[in-house]
Amino acid sequence: MNDSIDPSRFVLTGSRPSNSNHQGPPRHERGERFLKGPIPLSWLAKAARQPGKALHVAIAIWFLAGVTRSRNVVLSSNLMFSLGASRFSTYRGLKALEEAGLLKVIRHPGRGPRITIQDFNEVDER
Repeated sequence: MNDSIDPSRFVLTGSRPSNSNHQGPPRHERGERFLKGPIPLSWLAKAARQPGKALHVAIAIWFLAGVTRSRNVVLSSNLMFSLGASRFSTYRGLKALEEAGLLKVIRHPGRGPRITIQDFNEVDER
């Protein structure tokens, strides 16, 4: 019988062990960006029914609202490009969300649009 213990067997590697028994949704890594909620499902459902990249724009706006902890945000083209939306599809998405009553948008030439997320209640939608 060998009574010596090899400490190298207990060294942790840099990778995280997979936890297949974990029942919750995947979590973000430390320092990784994430979408903060809760987001009203009725608001999100109405955004999803809008044409084009409106849902992409809506998700970007809610991401910024979570980061800034405010319903008033300034949308940047860099964020939209990272979500796969061009400048023009972003404009069309913003217009669709605004016409649906989900946002108020103030536009200034040469600057990102200032957006205010509006309350939306599915009871109003008939």
